[in-house]
Amino acid sequence: MSFFPSSLNASRLLTSFFIFMFPLSLWSNFMNKTLIIEWEIMTIQSSHINFMIILDPMGTLFSSTVLFISANVMYFSSSYMADELFLKRFIHLVLLFVASMNLLIFIPHMMILLLGWDGLGLVSFLLVIYYQNAKSLAAGMITALMNRVGDVMILLSIGWTLNQAHWSIMNMWANNFSPVITLCIMIAAMTKSAQTPFSSWLPAAMAAPTPVSALVHSSTLVTAGVFLMIRFYPFLHKTVWFNNAILLIATTTMLMAGMSALAECDMKKIIALSTLSQLGVMMMSLGLNFPHLAFFHLITHALFKALLFLCAGSMIHLHHHSQDLRFMGNLSSQMPLTTTCLLTANLALCGSPFLAGFYSKDMIIESTLFFNNNILIISMLILATALTAAYSIRMMLTVVWGPLSSLPYQYTSDEDYSLTTPMINLTAGAICSGAALNWFMFQPMMEPVLPFTLKVSALLVTIMGAWLAWMTTSYTTSTPALSLSYTSPHHFNAFMWFLVPTTAQGILSLPMHFAHKLLSTLDQGWVEFLGAQGTFKTFSRSSALKEKWLGAVTTTHLSLSLMFITFIIIMH
Repeated sequence: MSFFPSSLNASRLLTSFFIFMFPLSLWSNFMNKTLIIEWEIMTIQSSHINFMIILDPMGTLFSSTVLFISANVMYFSSSYMADELFLKRFIHLVLLFVASMNLLIFIPHMMILLLGWDGLGLVSFLLVIYYQNAKSLAAGMITALMNRVGDVMILLSIGWTLNQAHWSIMNMWANNFSPVITLCIMIAAMTKSAQTPFSSWLPAAMAAPTPVSALVHSSTLVTAGVFLMIRFYPFLHKTVWFNNAILLIATTTMLMAGMSALAECDMKKIIALSTLSQLGVMMMSLGLNFPHLAFFHLITHALFKALLFLCAGSMIHLHHHSQDLRFMGNLSSQMPLTTTCLLTANLALCGSPFLAGFYSKDMIIESTLFFNNNILIISMLILATALTAAYSIRMMLTVVWGPLSSLPYQYTSDEDYSLTTPMINLTAGAICSGAALNWFMFQPMMEPVLPFTLKVSALLVTIMGAWLAWMTTSYTTSTPALSLSYTSPHHFNAFMWFLVPTTAQGILSLPMHFAHKLLSTLDQGWVEFLGAQGTFKTFSRSSALKEKWLGAVTTTHLSLSLMFITFIIIMH
């Protein structure tokens, strides 16, 4: 008997948790209070294994955001997944996913942290393969295996932390193992947050249902790595090479994701690549020694990215589950409310003034320009900012204002309150959350003093990227020029700088050929010949030869005996 027979009941449950968590978050932030609850499980000599729960301003705010988004996603699912045969299974998996994320948020102990960390990995695999076809299985396997690398790194860091006699994140100190522990935690966070070279699983995970994508790519799975690094940051930044390494990796990821999104025609993959770009922005903030700014952008990004996915899901629902931009167009007349929400989310993503993304993203860009940073890092950040506006405007031109490329429209899709109400709620968050968090939660956050040219550079670069996308995405013909011609640079970007083939099937041919040779030479060759099977065959052959020889000897002996007896009888 299911406890949650419908998505609406699950949405009500998550809303009730949000109503409880949000006042706790306000109290914790305004009073700057942190509550730690600790149970001792066992003690091995001087090592204490405790079950710890931390209720701090950062964790309660993030949990409130996760619960608010998941409640709206489940409300959206009540219509989007209404015809699903195994709806109860879907609801239970999503609730397990949200529970795993909250365990990860509230547990600051490295051993017990694995409850949420591995829970996210396992449930994400089950959600990605939800539709149970070959494409879903391939996407689920690459997701699970890449995240498994991070799980191994967490286990190694737990082993190397043994000499501290505890595994609490809050009390870690520098020691001889600090560099390798830092490397393991950094790689674990990179796999979860899909940083280069572990980026190829993020677009592949779009095989999951759209409500799952809205949850995974906004506030849960992919942000777990960033949140883990924010939790560990006081320990990690003591390693001299950490900030420079994560800064270079993050800016490379931002640039790669922006260039790949320009060559993509799948709506959900474009939004997934924009998530990858914004995760790079958060990681870059950590590399620049701004953990609070990274967390600020983490919260604002979660709200408008969930809104982007819900708008995309509504459009995919209208187009009979088609996700290709080349089969959409002129949706402003069919879905005015959805396109308005989509435009708001894209403007927030681009960092338009006074929307949610502006307060966090613009602060990160200005802080990068204010402090003494490498010109290469600044150039990659500016180019990635322009690319964000470019692929956002390209998607809007194709879907909203472009010519109709799909079936003739027969109905509007803005009349279902289960679809529109969550979008309106998240639109309010995409508009107001940046200002509200900046005014109430992250005080004081002073604006860096910059010359006028540098102060407006982020806005000018965003406008320039949008203008270039407008000019290159021409509608002079009936078929829009969605991307560059199919040349080598296009394939280079479409395959995420060839990360997709090199981290999946492309690297398997040589090892598979080598393994086949080893199988035929050793397992089915010398090992078989010298082992039990070969011994059995040798004895079988010798027994057969012995039987033949004995048979021939016996026959000869009997023949001679018979001849001798015959001769004796004749002689008598």
